[in-house]
Parts: sequence; C-alpha cells; structure tokens
Amino acid sequence: MTEAAALPGRPRGGVLSGPATDRAVNVLAPNPSAMTLDGTNTWIVAEPDSDLAVVIDPGPLHEAHLAEVVATAERAGKRVALTLLTHGHPDHSEGAARFAELTGSKVRALDPALRLGDEGLAAGDVITTGGLELRVVPTPGHTADSICFHLPADRAVLTGDTVLGRGTTVVAHPDGRLGDYLDSLRRLRSLTVDDGVHTVLPGHGPVLEDAQGAVEFYLAHRAHRLAQVETAVENGHVTASDVVAHVYADVDRSLWPAAELSVLAQLEYLKEHGLI
Repeated sequence: MTEAAALPGRPRGGVLSGPATDRAVNVLAPNPSAMTLDGTNTWIVAEPDSDLAVVIDPGPLHEAHLAEVVATAERAGKRVALTLLTHGHPDHSEGAARFAELTGSKVRALDPALRLGDEGLAAGDVITTGGLELRVVPTPGHTADSICFHLPADRAVLTGDTVLGRGTTVVAHPDGRLGDYLDSLRRLRSLTVDDGVHTVLPGHGPVLEDAQGAVEFYLAHRAHRLAQVETAVENGHVTASDVVAHVYADVDRSLWPAAELSVLAQLEYLKEHGLI
C-alpha cells in the first residue's frame, strides 16, 4: 500500500493541475499558504463532447492565473459559459468579477453580493450548461454561504472548503457554525452512500479517491476535537485562547489565531447543546 493510499480519503498523488475526471480539469492558482495549502483549485467542468464549460471558483485576483484558466478551456476547444462559486472567501471568489469580464460569463453564487447576473444558487438547483449536470448541494458550516456541486456522471463532488484534499477544514466563528457543518458532512456522507459518489474534487489539495472515507474521517475528527474542548473547559480552561494552548499545543503557533476562531465555534456548539 502506498503512503497516500493509507491516508484518510486516499489522496491522489502527482501534479495537482490537469485532468482529474472525465469532466473536470484543475488549474492550480499560485497562492500557496498555510491556509490555502498548495493554492486554490480552480475547476473547469464540461461534457467531453461539448464546446461549453463551467468554471468553479476562479480564485484570487491574479491576472496570469485567470488567463491560464481561459487558455486551458480554449485548448480543450471550450468556451467558459458560466462561473460558479462554492463560497465567498477571497481565495475562491476575488477574481470572479475580472474573470467574468474575460469570459463574458455570468457568476452564480449563494450570496447575492457575489453574483453577476440575475440568477443565484439554491438547494435543488441543477446546472445544465452544455449538457453538463451539476447538482447544487447546500453545505453551510465552513461559511454560511458554502455549497458543493454534485457531478453525477463522474460520481464526484466539488467541495470547495467543506472537505479539503489534505488536513481538515477550519470552522471559524462567527460565520462558521459547527452544528451546520456537521449536518453538511452528514449530507455529503449520504451522497457517498445513496448516490455512489466516490471522488472528492476539493478547493485545496489533491483529489480524494475515497469520498466516504474522507467524510467519515472529518466526522470522527470533529467529535474528537469537541471532546477535547469539552474536557479542557471542565478542567478550567474557559477562554478560547486557553483552550487552544491546551488542545492545539501540537499545532503550528502561526495557526493558533485560526484555531481560536474554531474553538469559539466549538464552544458555541457545546453551549447550544447544554454540554458545558
């Protein structure tokens, strides 16, 4: 067994940019960081025999990256007809308005402030551009406006930041809500069980070959962290910063500010459920 195959979700090795499934191609944005991993994955999705494509998360406002996304589609004989956003964080959405200028495409998002055009996105919507079928799956939690896109023909789901290709997702207070996030993970698990989804096309990191394994790992990780936070509070660590120092002692200190926001979301969840 390879090292990657032993990891949660079985991340795919190799270069991140390029074809991932029959219908999805990734163009990696040049914005790597501790929070964005290798950078933002910008997905070009299209039916193989269609000349129209959908782009999901054009990424940061980086002219060379946006131009490369357009060029990648054109090299495949396709025109970008629609742009979709998984959520409004700048590393996914900042370049959307400029990308719309370059392509003449509308931008659809759950948040009205991010849309360019009259149409938004809502639960149950089905995107059918160029014969493609993308189903909108509401997955709030990482942010209030987070959504995923189910690609049935490839038995795949494009998850934005809801599930990453490596590590776990930050649910940061106040926009992030842990109860919503856990419900969203369960919704994704249902896709793997009931709809045969086996591939995760994430917003950051490598493609995951075992979608159900990835979601189960995320749920177990959240349960473990919640138990740690609950125990920390019982032992007198009542502020978020104290909890972080106690529970996240093995995490790079540069990530502690993000961890503190995550702890605030966990404390809110525990209080709502009468556990602390």
